Amino acid sequence: MIRLFKVSIPSSAVVLVISDAVLLFSCYLFAAWLTIDIPLVTFLFEQSGYWHIAFVMGVIMLVLYFNDLYEQYQVRSRIELIQQFCLALGVAFLLQSLVSYAQWGVLLPKFVMVYGSVLALILLPLWRMFFTALASSSLGARKLLFLGVSPAVREIASYLKEHPEFGLTSIGYLDSAGEIPGMTRLGSIAQLDEVLAELHPSRVVVGLDPLAPASLPVERLLELRLGGLEIEEAAATYEMVFRRVSTRDMPPSHLIFAQEMSPRAASVALQSAYSLVLGLVAFLITLPVMAIVALIVKFTSGGQVIQREQCAGLNGAQFAVLKFRSTAKWLRRLRLDELPQLFNVVRGEMAIVGPRPERPEFAAALEEKIPYYRQRLCVKPGITGWAQINEKSSDAIEDTIQKLEFDRYYIKNLSLALDAYIMFHALKTTLLGR
Repeated sequence: MIRLFKVSIPSSAVVLVISDAVLLFSCYLFAAWLTIDIPLVTFLFEQSGYWHIAFVMGVIMLVLYFNDLYEQYQVRSRIELIQQFCLALGVAFLLQSLVSYAQWGVLLPKFVMVYGSVLALILLPLWRMFFTALASSSLGARKLLFLGVSPAVREIASYLKEHPEFGLTSIGYLDSAGEIPGMTRLGSIAQLDEVLAELHPSRVVVGLDPLAPASLPVERLLELRLGGLEIEEAAATYEMVFRRVSTRDMPPSHLIFAQEMSPRAASVALQSAYSLVLGLVAFLITLPVMAIVALIVKFTSGGQVIQREQCAGLNGAQFAVLKFRSTAKWLRRLRLDELPQLFNVVRGEMAIVGPRPERPEFAAALEEKIPYYRQRLCVKPGITGWAQINEKSSDAIEDTIQKLEFDRYYIKNLSLALDAYIMFHALKTTLLGR
């Protein structure tokens, strides 16, 4: 796993992005060597050919990203995979046409573009299928040994079994009484040394069932950790794998004494500053769009254009969230009904990124049902957020708990890098109408 933008990303995904970039560049480089009459070095450096190829490569990879080929890169259908690559290459050809019309300096020679794209259409799907088969195997995966069968351990083991691309595989668990379906029980915790000597795990994950806790060999675990063996709590593994903070087996003392569960003051101050700047710029840029949307709402539904809804903000302070009042589905799908919230950002009541604002009565009801729910009020609510881009919209209590876990992850890792990641992803989902 590699940590980028405060997010743990599978190493295989990073390798896939880099390999696709190298393969794409090589396709167009080979096409240039095959078709142009001047030396390749002259084309690349004196005529800035490397920049022209990089532009086309960037466009193709951006379209692949928008089609989720770097998030869910398992090949479900070969025909669908080829169609997605055809779409990416088609967008690249379209942009090359626009570049030619606008006379920008990033135009590839015609035959370099054609031959390079044909070569890419052959090689990239073949590479993707081979890479997926390789990533789906447990070859080279880091082996995890679990101590205990807490709810977090059960979820982690089940998820890793379905997602081999994470490069983590379970070799089993040690526990005296508990049981995990579909997972090998290797004995009791007292047999730890025997299992370590026989199976040589890369990491030991500790997660005792809170309803039936067993005694841990604390001194032995300390010796093993000082000896170089990776040992961590199940909560840490859960956070890395699911990108959210578990609420299932975390004692209240962890929230009280763990400093990382609250955002750093410097990060909060920085967020307030760039949210204000970005909110003001976005408000001014989208002002003509808001004027058009306001006219559409007025003439199609009549009545009041702006809807005000009281919500709980920072530390529970109430404020009025602004929205366009409309039942038009296309406005909601494109998030145009939420544009007036930029004014909430400018007024300092909201941030661009943060937990979703909730009505006070709903927040109070959820506080009674879900432990630690009020923690999400320690930062400003946002127009978009980590929970919004990761979790489906639902009022089911289980989904609400998962949203809280995502919110807690965001609060713990609040930073400019994570906000940039969320805003880029939110832009993608908005443009695609998801």
